[in-house]
Amino acid sequence: MAARTRSSHAVVEERRRAVLRYVAEHGETRIDDLAERFGVSLMTMHRDLDDLAGRHLLRKERGRAVAFPALTMEMATRFRESSALSAKNAMCAAVADRIKPGTTVLMDDSTTLFPLVPVLARLDQLHVVTNSVGLAQRLGSESAVNITLLGGRYRGDFNSCTGPAVTRALSQIHADLALMSATAVLEGRLFHPMNDYVEIKLAMLASARDALLLADHSKFGKTATYAYGTVADYQTVVTDNRTPEAELAAIRDLGVPVQTVAPEEQSPS
Repeated sequence: MAARTRSSHAVVEERRRAVLRYVAEHGETRIDDLAERFGVSLMTMHRDLDDLAGRHLLRKERGRAVAFPALTMEMATRFRESSALSAKNAMCAAVADRIKPGTTVLMDDSTTLFPLVPVLARLDQLHVVTNSVGLAQRLGSESAVNITLLGGRYRGDFNSCTGPAVTRALSQIHADLALMSATAVLEGRLFHPMNDYVEIKLAMLASARDALLLADHSKFGKTATYAYGTVADYQTVVTDNRTPEAELAAIRDLGVPVQTVAPEEQSPS
């Protein structure tokens, strides 16, 4: 019975992800049209939209579902984890040898960093400091890595913590390396839709001797509400080979090396 429940939840979540993407692509859509398109009852579609609206991923208005900017969808952990997996794997593989045993590493809540877990699990006397509950759980289940989870205001959709408690804790830490990603990058400038996460990224940069930015091609050529500096705060930017050349040139113009990786082709299922 438990297995059936989990399977049912996975199916529902996959449908809600598809609904969200459809609404994001079209800007707004009539709810009865969504129910017909996805082959569910009007009541079920209302439940799906209530759930997505409750997670602040779209707006539900009278008879319509209305999209927020696409960046909002990218932020939510449940929708980020399965995106650009081959690029994330390749970027993490490219930086794996920069993480040394016995060092302290800061990692933000970016799902881009999740493929590093097996690498980190093999290192001796590594101390990982993160605000990502998901990352801490993955590391804790696979290794003896010393993990400090920065507690504060828990944000369920992003499965991470934010707020003054996190930034205060970071101000007392000196790390060897910060590994981070970005939601939006335009001509070397960095942006994020939520100021709470901007504050954490800035605090991590201030607490680390060196920092690497890992961002796949989908993050480039975009802006969001809050600007928080440039890629010049990082020693290297790691991205994949689909990132526009103009964006790469802008990074190099700021004096920052760029490392591009070639993701493995995904075999058809």
